[in-house]
Amino acid sequence: MSTYAAPLKDMQFVLTELAGLDKVAALPGCEEATADVVEAILGESAKFTEGILAPLNWSGDREGVRWADKAVTMPKGFKEAYAQFVDNGWNALSGNPDHGGQGLPKVVSAAVQEMWKSSNMAFSLCPLLTLGAIEALELAGTDEQKAMYLPNMISGKWTGTMNITEPQAGSDLAAIRSRAVPHGDGTYRIFGNKIFITYGDHDMAENTIHLVLARTPDAPEGVKGISLFVVPKFMVNADGSLGARNDAYCVSVEHKLGIHASPTCVMALGDSGGAIGTMVGKENQGLKYMFVMMNAARFAVGLEGLAIGERAYQHAVAYARDRVQGRAIEGSAAGVAIIRHPDIRRMLMLMRSQVEAMRALAYSVAAAHDAAARHPDAAERAQNQAYVDLMIPVVKGWSTETGNELAYLGVQVHGGMGFIEETGAAQFMRDARITTIYEGTTGIQANDLMGRKIAREGGATIKVVIGAMQQTRTELAPLAGPEFAAIAAALGRGIEALQQATDYIVANYGSDVRAVAAGAVPFLRLMGIVSGGWMMARAAVVAQGKITAGDADPFFPAKIATACFYADHVMAAAGGLAQEVVQGGASALSLDESMF
Repeated sequence: MSTYAAPLKDMQFVLTELAGLDKVAALPGCEEATADVVEAILGESAKFTEGILAPLNWSGDREGVRWADKAVTMPKGFKEAYAQFVDNGWNALSGNPDHGGQGLPKVVSAAVQEMWKSSNMAFSLCPLLTLGAIEALELAGTDEQKAMYLPNMISGKWTGTMNITEPQAGSDLAAIRSRAVPHGDGTYRIFGNKIFITYGDHDMAENTIHLVLARTPDAPEGVKGISLFVVPKFMVNADGSLGARNDAYCVSVEHKLGIHASPTCVMALGDSGGAIGTMVGKENQGLKYMFVMMNAARFAVGLEGLAIGERAYQHAVAYARDRVQGRAIEGSAAGVAIIRHPDIRRMLMLMRSQVEAMRALAYSVAAAHDAAARHPDAAERAQNQAYVDLMIPVVKGWSTETGNELAYLGVQVHGGMGFIEETGAAQFMRDARITTIYEGTTGIQANDLMGRKIAREGGATIKVVIGAMQQTRTELAPLAGPEFAAIAAALGRGIEALQQATDYIVANYGSDVRAVAAGAVPFLRLMGIVSGGWMMARAAVVAQGKITAGDADPFFPAKIATACFYADHVMAAAGGLAQEVVQGGASALSLDESMF
């Protein structure tokens, strides 16, 4: 079975050449994120993820979590690995220095998180939820709440969760029924049941801080009546020590298709008198605060799609190099490694090219997030925030759908052995499957992209992005060679398809929303493919510049070849997806429900 090797070369290329690490390091508060410091951080992260987390991925999947007496026990080695994770400061990497964090930019954290997720996706879900809870408390928590919870959450000593989903509600948050009854002393007693709560209980940290959506007695119906509460597993005394056990328990764990080493809990709140909580922010505005957590989680889940694709690709390449089967198509007498077969190479390049495209897009969004939060110019902050808002559903939706496809291809490269659990390829496919579902399904991401991010503003932000894509196409024009002609032509066709679909959405969303919505997921896929092609084209331009300047590193010709493959094989879908968006709504809606 192959091991994980962090793709440091490509990570550093994307950070420095495409995401603009130098510009991020020039932002207030990011001055320490210099190229040499970031290189050292990535190197240490690679050692930790390759040496500590990756070896637990297979064993954790085999053993799974154990539940008994309302408590979860993690697989062998996870508790010790988490202790090293906290001791080495990884959880605090991007945390606010006011509460003990290191304050490094999101773009650096994104690269490190990719390694966590590739090496051990189940483990990585614990800090994912904690980081989201931290963001929500920093946004809306009182000074007392921040002082009580954030230092230990940022360090990783305590972990965090999102308690959103209920059995009768699912993604329909308007149907949430959990109750929050005022107790007269500033606290509330919370009653209700939550399902699908990732790391709702475990034995890796001494306390878990739940952020819970619930309704106060006089709350209006629907999403306007939801408030947010912080509910610790153990109450926290005034001196910071842990007090009594709170009335919030894991009453069972789900038996899942994948991520077996990540506890997905059914939580019971208030079965013995009420779980004690305090309100976060203003009453009835909990959904707004929770979306802060959700957006952070959606980006992180998009990184999971990228990460699982990278891990599946590495696994498939290692197998293809070693597995001898069949003669080469050009007629050699002896058997050859299957990496010599054209269709195997095609699949491996589909995996590699899309992994590199996803990485470049995700890191560019992370860098824009840093600029949106820290740039001294208000107009620059607003422009970068608009780009982040537009691209979050793309990073989440397209990257996770693509990650699933790449995990599937990884099994296919293995042939029949991919269907055998002991080879490890099947685990990536099982683990990847949840990523298109949680934190909002692909359909939810697509409707968000089409409605809130494009139609609502008349396509203003996407027009700016399309303009940037056109600029990259212009930069390709003077570069000689058939590969650059192919990349430029494919990017041009992709831009045209994206513009056509965007114009259709803007023109018709207000008058025929159902027909437009029928093409939402194809549009998200189109947006992802073309955005990825844009990033790969940018990478090819940079790589050629390095070659022209005399750099003989084989990384750069390989990057150009990968960009050309993406243009030929992946971008070819753009025109058909645009047609599906523009013309597919009528046929989708013409079907009578009795046909299903």
